Amino acid sequence: MGFTRAELASFQDAVVPDLLPRPDVPLRLLFVGINPGLWTAATQTHFAHPGNRFYPALLRAGVLEQPVDPSAGMTDADRVRFTSRGLGITNLAPRATAKASELTTEELRAGGARLRELVRSRRPAVVAVAGVTAYRQAFGVRTAQVGPQPEPLEGAELWVVPNPSGLNAHETTATLAQAYAAPARAAGLLPPLAGNNRSVT
Repeated sequence: MGFTRAELASFQDAVVPDLLPRPDVPLRLLFVGINPGLWTAATQTHFAHPGNRFYPALLRAGVLEQPVDPSAGMTDADRVRFTSRGLGITNLAPRATAKASELTTEELRAGGARLRELVRSRRPAVVAVAGVTAYRQAFGVRTAQVGPQPEPLEGAELWVVPNPSGLNAHETTATLAQAYAAPARAAGLLPPLAGNNRSVT
């Protein structure tokens, strides 16, 4: 599926609902994006842009067992498989923009407060924020680095992981898979590492 520039522009400021397990399914790992892109808003599917490496990285890491092609929108079966694993997705800012840089610092700080409320409500075991710069702005932690954070978030183990956007040229699907496997392992979705081998095959 493709969209014209005008079609995508029509989704500016649209809101994409969170993708969360049913209330009776424990939320084990909550991924937090910065905000929906226009392709995500058009398909109502998080991380949907064809250049985004989120789902390929999760598949390579072993967090997902079947590939997801979100560019035309997740199928109902995709959503059930994703959430039944105890996985969820939310965003710091709910409104869609062409670029994350269009968000204000105030929006990101409000998103941090919203995230705290969601975590208190759904009590995920682990929260992984995808984007260190947005995390720093949302929570006022200017020195935060990618990896596990020293303080939990409302009782959840907190990680910052790299942004999977195709614009993030510092990362590959392989390096993203390694980064995403770590919080998934902390959430009990992957088996513990044997010895000191921390690579992802």
